[in-house]
Amino acid sequence: MRFKIDENLPVEVSDSLQQAGHNAETVHSEQLAGINDQHLSEVCQKEGRALITLDVGFADIRTYPPEDFHGLIVIRSKRQDKPYILDIIQKIIPTLETEELTGKLWIVEEKRIRVRS
Repeated sequence: MRFKIDENLPVEVSDSLQQAGHNAETVHSEQLAGINDQHLSEVCQKEGRALITLDVGFADIRTYPPEDFHGLIVIRSKRQDKPYILDIIQKIIPTLETEELTGKLWIVEEKRIRVRS
């Protein structure tokens, strides 16, 4: 799969996904840091990339209808330190292999993934 990693996540998220065989680019590596959410969503749609973010605004299905995207993953965790976030990413990588992400919003919590279509 192809992913865009938002600027609010550690760049190592991209490394973890690449090691699992995915194509992952960061907002920072593409000089997109600081762009507004609407522009970021358009870039993801144009590039055919699923977005991974901590920004709960992307969980608003009225503003960002999942069916318009190659996937949206919003991480909702109690902690946002790098080791904790990387651990969450490692836990969802196997799910990426078995579950469809295109056209869906995944809200990833510590112990579950909620899926909205």
